[in-house]
Amino acid sequence: MHMNATPLTRNDVLLRLAETQREIFRLGVQRLALFGSVQRNEARSDSDVDVLVEFVPGKKTFDHLIALGEILEETLGRRVELVTTESLSPYLRPYILAEAQDVLRAA
Repeated sequence: MHMNATPLTRNDVLLRLAETQREIFRLGVQRLALFGSVQRNEARSDSDVDVLVEFVPGKKTFDHLIALGEILEETLGRRVELVTTESLSPYLRPYILAEAQDVLRAA
């Protein structure tokens, strides 16, 4: 994975994910949402990308989670912090859910 010197924007993420959405949906992803600095367009060149993922029922497996993380890091050229709704801290959950904006959603 190469790290770029320019900050990543929400629009960059949307454009890049459009190229790999078929591969992402094949893993059973129902929804991907951004939160954090990239979502707010406040990212620095060294910022990671915070992504909330929801899987189709029965499709959330360790292998799918790892594969998704690898696809996202390769596609975005950044470290990705991937979290599921269930794994959110009860203290941070309301803030993350309020800020999270969909970037991919299965039909």
